[in-house]
Amino acid sequence: MYCSAAALCAQLPFQAARPLVAEAGAGQDIRGHVFKSDAPAKLWKWSREAYHYQKAADEQTICGICPHTCILAPGDRSICRSRVNIDGTLYSLVYGNPCAVHVDPIEKKPLYHFMPGTRSFSIATTGCNLRCLNCQNWEISQKKPHEARHADLFPEDVSRTALKMDCVSVAYTYSEPVTFYEYTLDSARAAKTAGLKNVLISAGYINQKPLEDLCRVIDGANINLKSFSDALYRRLNGARLEPVLATFKTLHAHGVHFEMTNLVVPGYVDDPDMVKRMCGWILENLGTDYPLHFSRFFPQYKLDRLAPTPVSTLEEFREIALQAGIRYVYLGNVPGHPGNNTRCHQCREVIIRRRGYRIAAFHIVNGKCEYCDTGIPGVWGT
Repeated sequence: MYCSAAALCAQLPFQAARPLVAEAGAGQDIRGHVFKSDAPAKLWKWSREAYHYQKAADEQTICGICPHTCILAPGDRSICRSRVNIDGTLYSLVYGNPCAVHVDPIEKKPLYHFMPGTRSFSIATTGCNLRCLNCQNWEISQKKPHEARHADLFPEDVSRTALKMDCVSVAYTYSEPVTFYEYTLDSARAAKTAGLKNVLISAGYINQKPLEDLCRVIDGANINLKSFSDALYRRLNGARLEPVLATFKTLHAHGVHFEMTNLVVPGYVDDPDMVKRMCGWILENLGTDYPLHFSRFFPQYKLDRLAPTPVSTLEEFREIALQAGIRYVYLGNVPGHPGNNTRCHQCREVIIRRRGYRIAAFHIVNGKCEYCDTGIPGVWGT
């Protein structure tokens, strides 16, 4: 899923994982979160001073990228494992060293209304600012940078390699691009200059100012709305709901095309009433046209004893969303299901037929339904 394609790996200078730091003591911030003092003894070439942070008394640093607002003493490492305070300066340790590099169909993200049938150059580093019990990519998202095999691929190299691989976009994906924010932002700026599109695949747990900076260079996004319950976010994901809802509002205000994914975890995120509340919020705050994907859960990570989501549950939720008024609702991780196809919201003809990640039929011309000339929301070409 997140490992490099063999042909691409052969062209990139991957480095083996190697020990970097020694264990030290432990620090504690003002909110009571214990941070481990395991910053590297010296910086490596993939280190960059962080964006959006403040310096505080006693050489502490306050990270402003995400709502955790990690307050770190010298030697401390952030919740996302990728930021460290060294002598009163906050550094990212994942700049230009992705542990996952792949070429994907854009439909895999999933993005169904963003340049269908195109290829996206996909990169990720280690680390995540969430702790999802059902994480699909836990082998990299829950690792520190020095614990994974990684490549040398700085922002300009990302664009050059993407063009070489005949991709039309760069995707910041797999783990959590909020964690590798500096690398994401600089790579997106370079990609924009090179004529490439940028897509953000994220849980959306980010503060407004850093997100606004990203909105200037991001063309599309898929944000994982993990549930519509703050209690469940805290229990299942180690986060809060409200900052994610704020992310949707910010993307909407800045005119960024985005799609929403809700992974339906049995016993946690399979309450029809919660889905009705979620759809009501979407319609009130975002409108009818942003695609919503209900994705099937398969046992992973710390929830490996659960059964996969029944397809009937996904079908029920899709019907709830369509009846509520959301125009484009899809099923994920159910290959061959009619819920993977796109129907015009006006005439109900199938205008995109999908077989897995492949486009089998396409009936959108100049952004409009070929059958009834209705405008279809999305990004359909350069």
